Amino acid sequence: MNILFVCTGNTCRSPMAEGYLNHKYKQHTAKSCGLCATASPVSQNSKQVMEEIGVDISTHVSAPLTKELLAWAEKIICMSPSHKEVLESIGVKAEVLGNGIADPFGCDISTYRKCRDQIAKEIDQLFEEFEVVAIEYKHLKEIAMLEKVCFSTPWSEQSLCDAHKTGTRFFVATNGKKVLGYVGISVILDEGYITNIAVFPEYRNKGVATALLLKLFSLASEKNLSFISLEVRESNHSAISLYEKMGFLQEGKRKNFYTLPTEDALILTKRFD
Repeated sequence: MNILFVCTGNTCRSPMAEGYLNHKYKQHTAKSCGLCATASPVSQNSKQVMEEIGVDISTHVSAPLTKELLAWAEKIICMSPSHKEVLESIGVKAEVLGNGIADPFGCDISTYRKCRDQIAKEIDQLFEEFEVVAIEYKHLKEIAMLEKVCFSTPWSEQSLCDAHKTGTRFFVATNGKKVLGYVGISVILDEGYITNIAVFPEYRNKGVATALLLKLFSLASEKNLSFISLEVRESNHSAISLYEKMGFLQEGKRKNFYTLPTEDALILTKRFD
Protein backbone atom coordinates (compact mmCIF):
# COMPACT_ATOMS: atom_id res chain seq x y z
CA MET A 1 0.00 0.00 0.00
CA ASN A 2 1.20 3.52 -0.81
CA ILE A 3 0.85 5.75 2.27
CA LEU A 4 1.28 9.51 2.31
CA PHE A 5 1.94 11.29 5.63
CA VAL A 6 1.01 14.99 5.73
CA CYS A 7 2.00 17.70 8.21
CA THR A 8 2.78 21.41 8.01
CA GLY A 9 6.46 21.92 7.12
CA ASN A 10 7.44 18.27 6.46
CA THR A 11 10.59 18.60 8.58
CA CYS A 12 9.60 16.87 11.84
CA ARG A 13 6.50 14.71 12.26
CA SER A 14 5.73 13.38 8.80
CA PRO A 15 9.39 12.53 7.95
CA MET A 16 9.60 10.55 11.21
CA ALA A 17 6.39 8.71 10.31
CA GLU A 18 7.62 8.04 6.77
CA GLY A 19 10.97 6.74 7.99
CA TYR A 20 9.48 4.55 10.71
CA LEU A 21 6.90 2.91 8.45
CA ASN A 22 9.38 2.24 5.63
CA HIS A 23 11.84 0.77 8.12
CA LYS A 24 9.44 -1.55 9.93
CA TYR A 25 6.59 -2.35 7.53
CA LYS A 26 8.28 -3.19 4.25
CA GLN A 27 5.07 -4.46 2.63
CA HIS A 28 4.09 -0.78 2.42
CA THR A 29 5.73 2.27 0.85
CA ALA A 30 5.52 5.62 2.60
CA LYS A 31 6.18 9.18 1.46
CA SER A 32 5.56 12.47 3.23
CA CYS A 33 4.86 16.09 2.41
CA GLY A 34 3.84 19.37 4.02
CA LEU A 35 1.07 21.82 3.36
CA CYS A 36 3.62 24.65 3.77
CA ALA A 37 6.84 22.85 2.81
CA THR A 38 9.74 24.88 1.38
CA ALA A 39 12.45 22.37 0.39
CA SER A 40 14.06 22.42 3.86
CA PRO A 41 16.23 19.69 5.42
CA VAL A 42 14.80 17.47 8.12
CA SER A 43 15.16 18.95 11.60
CA GLN A 44 18.29 17.94 13.50
CA ASN A 45 16.28 16.69 16.48
CA SER A 46 14.08 14.52 14.25
CA LYS A 47 17.16 13.08 12.61
CA GLN A 48 18.78 12.35 15.99
CA VAL A 49 15.82 10.66 17.67
CA MET A 50 15.21 8.45 14.63
CA GLU A 51 18.89 7.46 14.53
CA GLU A 52 18.45 6.31 18.14
CA ILE A 53 16.05 3.60 16.93
CA GLY A 54 18.06 2.69 13.84
CA VAL A 55 16.15 4.74 11.25
CA ASP A 56 18.06 7.08 8.94
CA ILE A 57 16.08 10.08 7.66
CA SER A 58 19.11 12.33 7.21
CA THR A 59 18.65 12.78 3.45
CA HIS A 60 15.03 13.89 3.69
CA VAL A 61 14.14 17.25 2.14
CA SER A 62 10.68 18.69 2.72
CA ALA A 63 8.26 18.55 -0.21
CA PRO A 64 4.91 20.21 -0.87
CA LEU A 65 1.66 18.39 -1.50
CA THR A 66 1.20 17.78 -5.24
CA LYS A 67 -1.37 16.22 -7.55
CA GLU A 68 1.19 13.52 -8.31
CA LEU A 69 1.49 12.56 -4.65
CA LEU A 70 -2.29 12.51 -4.25
CA ALA A 71 -2.62 10.23 -7.28
CA TRP A 72 0.13 7.96 -5.94
CA ALA A 73 -1.29 7.61 -2.43
CA GLU A 74 -3.72 4.84 -1.53
CA LYS A 75 -4.00 6.11 2.04
CA ILE A 76 -3.39 9.64 3.35
CA ILE A 77 -2.60 10.10 7.03
CA CYS A 78 -2.43 13.56 8.57
CA MET A 79 -0.54 14.55 11.68
CA SER A 80 -3.40 16.68 13.03
CA PRO A 81 -7.14 17.23 12.54
CA SER A 82 -6.41 20.66 11.03
CA HIS A 83 -4.40 19.06 8.21
CA LYS A 84 -7.29 16.71 7.54
CA GLU A 85 -9.73 19.62 7.41
CA VAL A 86 -7.58 21.38 4.80
CA LEU A 87 -7.41 18.27 2.62
CA GLU A 88 -11.11 17.51 2.92
CA SER A 89 -11.91 21.12 1.98
CA ILE A 90 -10.40 20.36 -1.45
CA GLY A 91 -12.16 17.00 -1.74
CA VAL A 92 -9.29 14.77 -0.60
CA LYS A 93 -10.14 11.89 1.74
CA ALA A 94 -7.72 11.62 4.67
CA GLU A 95 -7.45 10.41 8.24
CA VAL A 96 -5.57 11.50 11.35
CA LEU A 97 -2.79 9.50 13.00
CA GLY A 98 -4.31 8.58 16.34
CA ASN A 99 -5.93 11.64 17.88
CA GLY A 100 -3.27 13.85 16.35
CA ILE A 101 0.46 14.36 16.90
CA ALA A 102 1.57 17.64 18.50
CA ASP A 103 4.21 19.56 16.56
CA PRO A 104 7.59 19.36 18.40
CA PHE A 105 9.16 22.13 16.29
CA GLY A 106 11.38 24.36 18.43
CA CYS A 107 11.18 22.07 21.47
CA ASP A 108 13.95 20.15 23.25
CA ILE A 109 15.16 16.66 22.37
CA SER A 110 12.98 14.96 25.01
CA THR A 111 9.86 16.38 23.31
CA TYR A 112 11.05 14.95 20.01
CA ARG A 113 11.55 11.54 21.62
CA LYS A 114 8.01 11.62 22.99
CA CYS A 115 6.73 12.63 19.55
CA ARG A 116 8.69 9.80 17.90
CA ASP A 117 7.38 7.25 20.37
CA GLN A 118 3.78 8.41 19.90
CA ILE A 119 4.14 8.20 16.11
CA ALA A 120 5.61 4.70 16.37
CA LYS A 121 2.86 3.54 18.73
CA GLU A 122 0.06 4.86 16.49
CA ILE A 123 1.61 3.39 13.33
CA ASP A 124 2.04 0.01 15.05
CA GLN A 125 -1.65 0.03 15.89
CA LEU A 126 -2.56 0.88 12.30
CA PHE A 127 -0.19 -1.48 10.53
CA GLU A 128 0.01 -4.69 12.46
CA GLU A 129 2.63 -7.04 11.06
CA PHE A 130 1.29 -10.04 9.17
CA GLU A 131 2.33 -12.53 6.53
CA VAL A 132 0.56 -14.11 3.59
CA VAL A 133 0.79 -17.91 3.53
CA ALA A 134 -0.87 -20.85 1.83
CA ILE A 135 -4.05 -21.99 3.54
CA GLU A 136 -4.06 -24.79 6.09
CA TYR A 137 -7.17 -26.69 7.11
CA LYS A 138 -7.07 -24.97 10.52
CA HIS A 139 -7.86 -21.69 8.73
CA LEU A 140 -11.10 -22.85 7.12
CA LYS A 141 -13.36 -22.11 10.07
CA GLU A 142 -12.17 -18.50 10.31
CA ILE A 143 -12.46 -18.04 6.54
CA ALA A 144 -16.05 -19.31 6.64
CA MET A 145 -16.77 -16.74 9.37
CA LEU A 146 -15.17 -14.05 7.22
CA GLU A 147 -17.37 -15.06 4.28
CA LYS A 148 -20.46 -14.52 6.44
CA VAL A 149 -19.22 -11.08 7.49
CA CYS A 150 -18.49 -9.92 3.94
CA PHE A 151 -20.92 -11.59 1.55
CA SER A 152 -24.68 -12.02 1.26
CA THR A 153 -24.22 -15.52 -0.22
CA PRO A 154 -21.16 -16.80 1.66
CA TRP A 155 -19.20 -19.96 1.00
CA SER A 156 -19.60 -22.54 3.75
CA GLU A 157 -16.67 -24.19 5.47
CA GLN A 158 -17.45 -27.38 3.54
CA SER A 159 -17.55 -25.52 0.21
CA LEU A 160 -14.18 -23.98 0.94
CA CYS A 161 -12.78 -27.37 1.90
CA ASP A 162 -14.14 -28.99 -1.28
CA ALA A 163 -12.72 -26.21 -3.46
CA HIS A 164 -9.35 -26.55 -1.75
CA LYS A 165 -9.32 -30.29 -2.35
CA THR A 166 -10.16 -29.86 -6.04
CA GLY A 167 -7.36 -27.41 -6.79
CA THR A 168 -8.44 -23.87 -5.90
CA ARG A 169 -5.45 -22.10 -4.38
CA PHE A 170 -6.16 -20.20 -1.17
CA PHE A 171 -3.90 -17.81 0.72
CA VAL A 172 -4.48 -16.17 4.10
CA ALA A 173 -3.06 -13.05 5.68
CA THR A 174 -2.35 -13.90 9.32
CA ASN A 175 -0.64 -12.26 12.27
CA GLY A 176 0.10 -15.66 13.75
CA LYS A 177 -2.94 -15.56 15.99
CA LYS A 178 -5.85 -15.09 13.62
CA VAL A 179 -6.79 -14.75 9.98
CA LEU A 180 -7.02 -11.12 8.84
CA GLY A 181 -8.12 -11.82 5.27
CA TYR A 182 -7.97 -14.36 2.48
CA VAL A 183 -8.00 -14.79 -1.26
CA GLY A 184 -8.76 -17.71 -3.55
CA ILE A 185 -7.77 -18.29 -7.17
CA SER A 186 -8.65 -20.97 -9.69
CA VAL A 187 -5.94 -21.60 -12.29
CA ILE A 188 -6.97 -23.01 -15.68
CA LEU A 189 -4.07 -23.47 -18.10
CA ASP A 190 -2.50 -19.98 -18.21
CA GLU A 191 -5.53 -18.14 -16.82
CA GLY A 192 -6.25 -17.15 -13.23
CA TYR A 193 -9.73 -16.44 -11.84
CA ILE A 194 -10.10 -14.96 -8.36
CA THR A 195 -12.92 -16.71 -6.53
CA ASN A 196 -13.13 -14.32 -3.58
CA ILE A 197 -11.04 -11.83 -1.66
CA ALA A 198 -12.11 -10.61 1.76
CA VAL A 199 -10.69 -8.83 4.81
CA PHE A 200 -12.22 -8.57 8.28
CA PRO A 201 -13.56 -4.99 8.77
CA GLU A 202 -11.16 -4.16 11.61
CA TYR A 203 -8.16 -4.96 9.39
CA ARG A 204 -9.21 -3.05 6.28
CA ASN A 205 -7.15 -0.12 4.96
CA LYS A 206 -4.02 -1.65 6.46
CA GLY A 207 -2.54 -3.16 3.33
CA VAL A 208 -3.99 -6.65 3.78
CA ALA A 209 -5.88 -6.77 0.47
CA THR A 210 -2.86 -5.32 -1.34
CA ALA A 211 -0.59 -7.98 0.15
CA LEU A 212 -3.03 -10.73 -0.88
CA LEU A 213 -3.13 -9.45 -4.45
CA LEU A 214 0.66 -9.20 -4.57
CA LYS A 215 0.78 -12.87 -3.54
CA LEU A 216 -1.39 -13.70 -6.55
CA PHE A 217 0.88 -11.67 -8.82
CA SER A 218 3.81 -13.72 -7.53
CA LEU A 219 1.86 -16.90 -8.27
CA ALA A 220 1.06 -15.58 -11.74
CA SER A 221 4.77 -15.10 -12.40
CA GLU A 222 5.57 -18.57 -11.06
CA LYS A 223 2.86 -20.22 -13.19
CA ASN A 224 3.42 -17.94 -16.20
CA LEU A 225 -0.23 -16.82 -16.22
CA SER A 226 -1.36 -14.53 -19.01
CA PHE A 227 -3.94 -12.79 -16.82
CA ILE A 228 -5.84 -12.74 -13.54
CA SER A 229 -9.55 -11.83 -13.61
CA LEU A 230 -12.31 -11.22 -11.08
CA GLU A 231 -15.86 -9.95 -10.66
CA VAL A 232 -16.80 -7.08 -8.36
CA ARG A 233 -20.09 -5.43 -7.51
CA GLU A 234 -20.60 -2.32 -9.61
CA SER A 235 -21.31 -0.28 -6.46
CA ASN A 236 -18.19 -1.43 -4.58
CA HIS A 237 -16.21 1.70 -5.39
CA SER A 238 -13.51 1.21 -2.75
CA ALA A 239 -12.67 -2.27 -4.05
CA ILE A 240 -12.74 -1.10 -7.66
CA SER A 241 -10.34 1.73 -6.80
CA LEU A 242 -7.90 -0.70 -5.20
CA TYR A 243 -8.04 -3.09 -8.16
CA GLU A 244 -7.45 -0.27 -10.61
CA LYS A 245 -4.43 0.91 -8.64
CA MET A 246 -3.12 -2.67 -8.76
CA GLY A 247 -3.36 -2.70 -12.55
CA PHE A 248 -6.78 -4.24 -13.21
CA LEU A 249 -8.87 -2.87 -16.08
CA GLN A 250 -12.56 -3.35 -16.81
CA GLU A 251 -13.08 -5.78 -19.68
CA GLY A 252 -16.77 -6.54 -19.39
CA LYS A 253 -19.90 -6.71 -17.28
CA ARG A 254 -22.15 -9.54 -16.07
CA LYS A 255 -25.81 -8.55 -15.87
CA ASN A 256 -27.54 -9.32 -12.53
CA PHE A 257 -24.55 -11.44 -11.46
CA TYR A 258 -25.08 -10.77 -7.76
CA THR A 259 -28.13 -11.38 -5.59
CA LEU A 260 -29.22 -10.03 -2.19
CA PRO A 261 -29.30 -7.39 -3.61
CA THR A 262 -29.38 -7.99 -7.34
CA GLU A 263 -26.58 -6.09 -9.04
CA ASP A 264 -24.35 -6.19 -12.10
CA ALA A 265 -20.76 -7.33 -11.80
CA LEU A 266 -17.82 -5.61 -13.45
CA ILE A 267 -15.23 -7.97 -14.92
CA LEU A 268 -11.78 -6.64 -14.05
CA THR A 269 -8.63 -8.17 -15.49
CA LYS A 270 -4.90 -7.69 -14.95
CA ARG A 271 -2.86 -8.88 -17.90
CA PHE A 272 0.80 -9.83 -17.73
CA ASP A 273 3.20 -9.20 -20.61
